[in-house]
Amino acid sequence: MNKILVTGSDGFIGSHLTEELVRQGKNVKAFVYYNSFNTWGWLDTLPKEILNEIEIFQGDVRDPNGLREAMHGIDEVFHLAALIAIPFSYHSPDMYVDTNIKGTLNVLQAARDLNTRRVFVTSTSEVYGTAQYVPIDENHPFQGQSPYSATKIGADRLAESFYRCFNMPITIVRPFNTYGPRQSARAVIPTIITQLLSGKEEIKLGSLTPTRDFNYVKDTVNGFIEISKSDKTVGEEINIATQQEISIEQLAKELIRQINPNAKIRCDEQRLRPEKSEVNRLLGSNEKIKKLTDWKTQYTFEQGLAETIEFFRNNIDKYKSDIYNI
Repeated sequence: MNKILVTGSDGFIGSHLTEELVRQGKNVKAFVYYNSFNTWGWLDTLPKEILNEIEIFQGDVRDPNGLREAMHGIDEVFHLAALIAIPFSYHSPDMYVDTNIKGTLNVLQAARDLNTRRVFVTSTSEVYGTAQYVPIDENHPFQGQSPYSATKIGADRLAESFYRCFNMPITIVRPFNTYGPRQSARAVIPTIITQLLSGKEEIKLGSLTPTRDFNYVKDTVNGFIEISKSDKTVGEEINIATQQEISIEQLAKELIRQINPNAKIRCDEQRLRPEKSEVNRLLGSNEKIKKLTDWKTQYTFEQGLAETIEFFRNNIDKYKSDIYNI
């Protein structure tokens, strides 16, 4: 049986991917961020029967030595470890370079030396910046509208270079805006839900006009797995997108309708991105992933929102809705 390593497995998408791989009977090693509390992020919340099947390796993707040790004997690597919050990247860009670019380089170098059979590097729709045409396909120009997106562009291009220079079996997987249970409150859907569930009558948000293409996390995870099943995806960059968009204002109004119809929306200045940094429109093409794999969305937006609301309703005590999470 192939041995699979998931970096960032303690995070939002990574924990869901790790869980689903185990449920499918895969042999999984989880690379989690080392901390002295010996906590494994969202993996700590998984059912015992799932967690007991996972080999845990604590480390840091910025450290090439520990990462190389973790990758010994690994056949496939899903590299999801990254810093992702855009506002935090404005004042701490060095951390994003070290984690997102150097961390990816460490994965690629180790994979090259160890002859890893497949490497899946996680990208983001933010690399495209504001859509210059829609739907955004994989040939769309890149635009670094934040230090975060710039470092993800850098990581993607490093991955491309290793494929082209060393003929490595690399695929760049590019999810559009993923949402669902376990997501950080820094993201817009949890931001709205946690404020509503905590009884706020005034919901603080940034710009309301941008549009996003939202993937439910289980569909995103299924995208990773379907991409990994196909040899036709080697050397490719592949969007995971629904090819549907909704504005932040429409999204907020729908969540308000479902949770507390009396709530109002208020623009909070500190949540606004700089004008030239705001990504105003994201609407992804999913033609390529459908052509190369058997992937298709299994959840409607309504189903995904319902499961997400239910999760936050049961876990609201884990979130600080009174502060702006960056």
